[in-house]
Amino acid sequence: MTTVASHAVRFIESDADAAEGALVLTNTEDVTARADEIRAAAAVVLQFPKWTDGRAYSQAVLLRGRVRYSGEIRASGDVVADMVPLLARCGFDAVQLRADQRLETAQRVLGLLPTPYQATLPERHA
Repeated sequence: MTTVASHAVRFIESDADAAEGALVLTNTEDVTARADEIRAAAAVVLQFPKWTDGRAYSQAVLLRGRVRYSGEIRASGDVVADMVPLLARCGFDAVQLRADQRLETAQRVLGLLPTPYQATLPERHA
């Protein structure tokens, strides 16, 4: 487990199934509309169909901020090592890297900028 900007990131094997009791959401779903269902879930898995599609980042921010979800948020799908620092910053605490990505690379990338250089909105800390 590696910690960045107050979020611990746990890496999960690329071939692992969704956690027991996890709610798997596509990146097109409105997480605020499903807030009650999400709050009842042990974990939420947000999908990245392509590494260039960042909608799941926004979903994670909404889950932590507006929905006040405190459970595990897992990134899954086309997740590459370079994404890990922003995943941690947006509220993800578990990452399932794409099969061709190296764990060592992702851990090294997390350590490059241990302190964010951009401000974070106050509601993201609440």
